[in-house]
Amino acid sequence: MTDSQKIDTYIEKHSQWKSQLKMLRDIFQQTELKEEVKWGAPTYTLNGKLVAGMAAFKNHYAIWFHQGVFLKDGHKKLINAQEGVTKALRQWRFKQTDNIDPKIVLQYIQEAIENCIAGKEIKPVRKKEIAAPPLLKKALSNDAKFAEAFNSLTPGKQREYSEYISEAKREATKESRLEKIIPMILNGSGLYDKYKNC
Repeated sequence: MTDSQKIDTYIEKHSQWKSQLKMLRDIFQQTELKEEVKWGAPTYTLNGKLVAGMAAFKNHYAIWFHQGVFLKDGHKKLINAQEGVTKALRQWRFKQTDNIDPKIVLQYIQEAIENCIAGKEIKPVRKKEIAAPPLLKKALSNDAKFAEAFNSLTPGKQREYSEYISEAKREATKESRLEKIIPMILNGSGLYDKYKNC
């Protein structure tokens, strides 16, 4: 299945926002951006760099700008969806009653393209060390198959699992969390994979 067909399917799947997503897609297709699918959603890139994308949720649909922090936002449309966590990404959310103004949307996309060409970007700071909690370390040392599965995960997924156990206050909670994640790790899944295709 091509990316274009995957996006057709994505739009059909989100029937509540079907006409709105089609309109946003039409606007994106007026630009030189390449249409792709990343994280299960329509994404638009320029020379391999993420510029923007769109996504549908239960109560809203949105355009996101990968380096949206650099947009002037003259119409005051953008929000930081994870204040204190997200550094560069900005989102423009639409609700059922909102109208899409194609000219304004296109202005934002064109500015994002110009910023990309100019090389404006905040690069994510990578955390170097993965501090596995003692309970997870013990489970890894007692089961070679489990250790192999854990070590084959990306550093980000390893970190998510380590933090998930570490954040629990009670020892019983840590143990129940470990029991929950063992099958997920053996399956090669990340802790939050099921949310990434919403």
